[in-house]
Amino acid sequence: MHLENILSQHAADAMMSLYGVLPDISLLQVQETRREFEGNYTIVVFPLLKISKQSPEITAKAIGEYMQSNCPEVERYNVIKGFLNLVISDTFWLKFLAGTSIDEKYGYTEPVEGAPSKMIEYSSPNTNKPLHLGHIRNNLLGWSLSKILAAAGHRIIKVNLVNDRGIHICKSMLAWKRWGNGETPESSGKKGDHLVGDYYVKFDTEYKQEIEAFVSQGGITNSAQQKEENARMKEEAARKAPLIIEAQEMLRRWEAKDAETVALWEMMNRWVYDGFDATYKRLGVSFDHIYYESQTYLLGREIVMEGLRRGVFYRKDDGSVWVDLTGDGLDEKLLLRSDGTSVYMTQDIGTACQRFGEYNIDELIYVVGNEQNYHFQVLSLVLDKLGYPWAKNLKHMSYGMVELPEGKMKSREGTVVDADDLIDEMITTAREMSYELGKLDGLSVDEAEKIVQTIGLGALKYFMLKVDPKKTMLFDPKESIDFNGNTGPFIQYTHARICSVLRKAAETGTGINAGIDVNIKLNTKEVSIIHAIYNFPGIVSDAAAAYSPALIANFVYDLAKEYNQFYHDYPILREENAAIRLFRLKLSENTAQVIRTAMDLLGIDSPERM
Repeated sequence: MHLENILSQHAADAMMSLYGVLPDISLLQVQETRREFEGNYTIVVFPLLKISKQSPEITAKAIGEYMQSNCPEVERYNVIKGFLNLVISDTFWLKFLAGTSIDEKYGYTEPVEGAPSKMIEYSSPNTNKPLHLGHIRNNLLGWSLSKILAAAGHRIIKVNLVNDRGIHICKSMLAWKRWGNGETPESSGKKGDHLVGDYYVKFDTEYKQEIEAFVSQGGITNSAQQKEENARMKEEAARKAPLIIEAQEMLRRWEAKDAETVALWEMMNRWVYDGFDATYKRLGVSFDHIYYESQTYLLGREIVMEGLRRGVFYRKDDGSVWVDLTGDGLDEKLLLRSDGTSVYMTQDIGTACQRFGEYNIDELIYVVGNEQNYHFQVLSLVLDKLGYPWAKNLKHMSYGMVELPEGKMKSREGTVVDADDLIDEMITTAREMSYELGKLDGLSVDEAEKIVQTIGLGALKYFMLKVDPKKTMLFDPKESIDFNGNTGPFIQYTHARICSVLRKAAETGTGINAGIDVNIKLNTKEVSIIHAIYNFPGIVSDAAAAYSPALIANFVYDLAKEYNQFYHDYPILREENAAIRLFRLKLSENTAQVIRTAMDLLGIDSPERM
C-alpha cells in the first residue's frame, strides 16, 4: 500500500478515536508537502471540520498528536493554519530502500491475463515528402507513450498508417514524370524520401506559376473591387490549372489500376519507404504493424456505401456522400467525393473497423496533432451511428505543433525542417559542445562518437517530450543541448557521474552489497531522493493515465537535480562513517537505475561515461 493510503487510513482512525466518526474517504485529502514547509505529506483538515466542530488548527494538532503516537511512519508533525504537515521517519525511508528491489523493472506493473489491450497509431506520414520536425515530435510521443502504457501493465500494439495514395503523391509523381529525366536515389545520391519531396516542391512551384499566369491575364489593379476579382480568379485558376487537373486525372487512373500509373507509384513509394526506415532507425522507433492507405481505403468505401444503403448517410445531387451531424452539434461531413474517390475520413472508418476486427483491441489511440481534433470527434460519432460498439473507445492523443524561432513550416514550399537534417545538426552540436567542455576527455574516437550520438539524440528527444503534449512548443536546438539546464544531456551527465562514483567504489574495494543500516540519520537531500524513488511507480501510472511522457521527463529531471545537489553537498566515497558511506553508495546506485528506467521510457539512452 502506498504511503499516502497508509496515512489516509491512520487519519481516518484518528477521527474515529477523537470524534467517534469514521469520515468518508473522499474527505481525507493527503498530498505532498510544498517545498517551503517542513514535512513530506500534508493532510488538509478543512473538510473534516464539520466532524470535529473545532478550529482548523486545533483539529490538525489533535490528528497530528494521534498520528505521531500511533503511526510508526510519522516521526513528527507541524501545523500551518488548516494544514497538517507530517514528517516521515528516517527508518521508514531506509527500510523501503533496503527492502525494495530497484532493478530495471522497478516502476513497472506486470500485465495480467485479460489486461487491456491498446493499439497506438503514430507517425502516419505521407509518401510525398520526408519526415520533418513535426513528425519527430509525433514519433517520439507515440514511441514513449507505447513504452509507458506497457510499463503500466497494458498490452500494446504499435502501428503506423502510411498515407501512400491520394492527390499528394500524384503531385510528386507527375512532377517526376515531367521534369525528373529518370532521376533515382542511386543516380542522385539522395535519400528516396528527400528525392520525392523535392518533386512535390517542384509541382507546387510550377502550379503557382500557372495560377499567377491565369490571374495576370485579367489585369491586376489595386482597387478593392479588383482585389476581390483577383481572389475569385485565383480560386478558379487553382481549380482549372492544367497541372492540378492532370494530377487529379492521375489519381483516377491509379484508382482504376492503370498499369503504368501503378508502376510509377510503386517505384516512387518504394524510394520513400526506404528513406522512412532509415530515419525511424536513427530515431530508435519501430512498429508492430504497418498499414497502407492504398490497401485500406476501399474497405472504408464499402462501409460508407453500406451506411448509405441503411440510411445513415445521404447522397447529394452531385453524387457525393455525406453524413449529417447537425443534430449532434457539429455539421455535415463529406465521406465520398462526387467522383467516388475517398477522403481521409473514409480511410479512417475502414482502418478502425479492420483493426478492431484483427486484434480484438480494447482501445485505439491516435497520436495526431491538435489541428485534427474535429476529425477524430467526427470519426467516433460516425462509427457510433454505424452501430459499432467500440466507437467510443477511440482516443485522440492530441498534441500541439512544433514551431521554430522563425515561425511555422510549410511542406509545399520546402521550408520544413527535415528530420534527418535536424538529427545531423543535433549530433554536430553535441560533438562541438562536448569537446569544448571536455566531456569526452580520455575516450577513444569510437567511444566518443558513440556518446556524441547518444547525447545529440537524447537532447532532441528530451526537449520534445518534456513539454506537455497538449501545448504548442518552440524548439530551439541550441537550448536543448545544455549540460546545466532542464535538458537530456544534463540528466545523461548525472547518470554518467553516478556510474563514475560506483566504478571508483569498485576499484577501491568499497562494496555496496551489504545491508543498509536502517538506524542512521538522513539529511534532507537524502530523504528527498528516496522520496522521489518511492514515488516513481506512481509517476509511471500517472503518465500512462494522462498520456503524458512529460510527467516522466520532468520527474527524472527533478531527480537528477536533487542528486547533483546532494553530490555537491555531501561526501560519498570520502565519508568516514562506513554505514553512511555504504548507504550513500546504495542510494546512488538506485538513483542511477531509476534514471535509466525513466529515460528508457522516453526512448533515451543513458551513457555510463561522459
